[in-house]
Amino acid sequence: MALRVVVEATPKRVFASALDWPGWSRGAKTEAEALQALLAYADRYAPVARRAHVRFEPPATLRGVSVVERLDGGASTEFGIPSLPSASEDAALDARELKRLVALLRSAWAEFDAAAKKAHGVSLRLGPRGGGRQVPKMVEHVREAEGAYVAQLGSKMPGSSSIEELREAFLAALTARASGDEPPNANKVRKRWEPRYAVRRSAWHALDHAWEIQDRSS
Repeated sequence: MALRVVVEATPKRVFASALDWPGWSRGAKTEAEALQALLAYADRYAPVARRAHVRFEPPATLRGVSVVERLDGGASTEFGIPSLPSASEDAALDARELKRLVALLRSAWAEFDAAAKKAHGVSLRLGPRGGGRQVPKMVEHVREAEGAYVAQLGSKMPGSSSIEELREAFLAALTARASGDEPPNANKVRKRWEPRYAVRRSAWHALDHAWEIQDRSS
């Protein structure tokens, strides 16, 4: 079966994201480069699938990749965020697929937690202009993002919530939305994220920073 990919593009930056493997997403300057980068990261995504106990057999070449949708990106895309849902992510989630996606999402979260724990007390290399968060600030950044993702699914959470509390709230809202129910502590967000995209976005963010920590601490 071909690897289904959505491409989100601007003139300066392009993201290629695997629709069935949340978190497996890479950016580059062109579509061709983004697709190559995606395949190049298959070995780094493999531990996520193993941790989730999901069989993972990525294609060896671009012949095994199917770009099912191309989206016109915007400012967030250029900033470095795959920020647009695919039309296919509006599809309903049955219990079996929800369980699979949640397992992969939990695994992506665990990958970030493990990377942050391993790098505790380590001074991460800075970028060429001295940029880049250190681990404590990156952990807090990820926690704040998880809170925003809970809100986008339609639930209210206090800003003081721990990352563990936010993740459980995310899963509760996700499960409710996938079942067609109102999420707990419903908020008034104008346009809620669909469950499939919410999983992809959260997993991408966790893995992107996990891999950043690994690269900058090696």
